[in-house]
Amino acid sequence: QGTILPAPNFNPIMDAQLLGGALQGISCEKDVLIEILTQRCNSQRLMIAEAYRDTFGRDLITDLKENLSHHFKEVMVGLMYPPASYDAHELWHALKGVDTEEKCLIDILASRSNMEIFQMKEAYLMQYNTDLQQDINSETSGHFRDTLMNLAQGTRMEGYADPSTAAQDAMILWEACQQKTGEHKNMLQMILCNRSHQQLWMVFQEFQNISGQDIVDAINECYDGYFQELLVAIVLCIRDKPSYFAYRLYNAIHDFGFHNKTVIRILIARSEIDLMNIRQRYKERYGKSLFHDIKRFASGHYEAALLAICAGDTEDY
Repeated sequence: QGTILPAPNFNPIMDAQLLGGALQGISCEKDVLIEILTQRCNSQRLMIAEAYRDTFGRDLITDLKENLSHHFKEVMVGLMYPPASYDAHELWHALKGVDTEEKCLIDILASRSNMEIFQMKEAYLMQYNTDLQQDINSETSGHFRDTLMNLAQGTRMEGYADPSTAAQDAMILWEACQQKTGEHKNMLQMILCNRSHQQLWMVFQEFQNISGQDIVDAINECYDGYFQELLVAIVLCIRDKPSYFAYRLYNAIHDFGFHNKTVIRILIARSEIDLMNIRQRYKERYGKSLFHDIKRFASGHYEAALLAICAGDTEDY
């Protein structure tokens, strides 16, 4: 359900030569970069980078960084990372930047599978020679930190569901929303971070039966800050990941006067996974298409690159 698919009749050597020509010229031909890099899947882009190195003896990412600027550079360079490396890159900057970017940590860690988390941790260690969990531990705090640490272990049960314990878990969650002690917060995040998706579907249903309230509403009422945002993100990602990302994109576009980093990160990270679904949910929920909203707020080659990744519906033009 991605918007970027493998290009047919793919020729990495020819693509590398075209990119070389576009980057080495007097004025950088940005249209050529967009045409090639947004229309090849990630594994093809990595092959182009290899062919580029063989042809020119130079690193494609370095050349993109040297020739481009601002948000357009972020998009083009971001496309060149393998998914796990891109996640690692985003987490590193979120943790080590001037201010910790909590929302980036939430988006990535609440939505990735065990395998994606394992690969991301390996990439993080290789790229930055430091351990992701250690960095989370030192750069965040409180129950927010504990929950991130739990998610970063990547130990969620998979495929297993036991109806007999669902009511029990729901009861613990309900008590945690009433009592709000440290111990209850721990129990709450342990259940949300470690039970399988199938199990949690049943737990959320039981929670509704016990409390007469949706779990998201209960969390919003009882908790605040980034801890609350993270818990809600986990629930929303378990229910419907594309809806969660549609909601995050809408906020990034409308609430923060176009939060470029968030828009770029989500479009690149989901481009080969579920961006088609995200686009669909966006339109259903907000009435306007994602394509339309990006067009309204971005401009120039940056806009063209985002729209190429988003791949609009015909009625959006």
